Amino acid sequence: MSERHVGLLGATSLIGGCLLKQLMQNDWHVTAFSRRPVTQSHSQITWQQLDTTTRLRVCTERNNISVWICAAPIWIIPEQFDLLSAYGARRIVVLSSTSRFTKNTSPDPSEQRIAQQLIESEEFVQTWAATHGVEWIILRPTLIYGHGQDKNIAEIARFIRRFGFFPLLGSAKGLRQPIHVEDVASACYEALNTLNLINRSYNLTGEETLSYREMVKRIFEALNLPPRMLTIPLWFFQIAAWGLNYLPRYRNWTFAMVERMNQDLTFDCSDAKQDLNFSPRSFKLTTEDIPG
Repeated sequence: MSERHVGLLGATSLIGGCLLKQLMQNDWHVTAFSRRPVTQSHSQITWQQLDTTTRLRVCTERNNISVWICAAPIWIIPEQFDLLSAYGARRIVVLSSTSRFTKNTSPDPSEQRIAQQLIESEEFVQTWAATHGVEWIILRPTLIYGHGQDKNIAEIARFIRRFGFFPLLGSAKGLRQPIHVEDVASACYEALNTLNLINRSYNLTGEETLSYREMVKRIFEALNLPPRMLTIPLWFFQIAAWGLNYLPRYRNWTFAMVERMNQDLTFDCSDAKQDLNFSPRSFKLTTEDIPG
């Protein structure tokens, strides 16, 4: 049935993997798209590789999938507008990020570009959807973590394991609201099914608000290590950030990231709680959330 069939862009991403499990548990058939070939098989999943051949076959077969979720970066969606139209998309849930707000005024040009990409991509989605009669919901999570595969908490944990401490700038009192990837996936699923909501944007946060310092402390605790947080002066961080760029794993660590340790990056997600029955968990790391 068409109402139980969903297209999923970014199916092999961290959030995409969580969504696949939730969709299958609720008896949806999923046409899952990925840029790389996937050899997995499941009776509820049809895998498609995103390439020119796939798009031409879609147009020829005239398959119909009216509802979609994009778990890939939002800026890839304009590349897939023709694909969505060929499948007859009528409703789409899209993941953006609160980084569109927090990085827009960053001193780092690369972060400014990311924020601009997010802003422009949201506008592209809304304009395309209005032109083609497609309902849209945009979700903006903040500081995603989970399953030891994220680029936030998991990276801090790896640093602690490697060096035995974690550097902090000043008091590191900036507030954070980490959100578990499973809660992001649940919000996507609810947005897909809450059909009375159309053309809305929501911020998604975790249930708990805590300081950056407390967040790092809990990562130490989850690793069963005594907290060793060293307060580092500003000038040392500037040198360290430059040096870390020569290590592949830390190439994306910037001084702007360090400065944000003392900035509050908090958002109101009361609308999501009310409209999407959104009920995120507090920041309590399990062994599954820590990289092996």
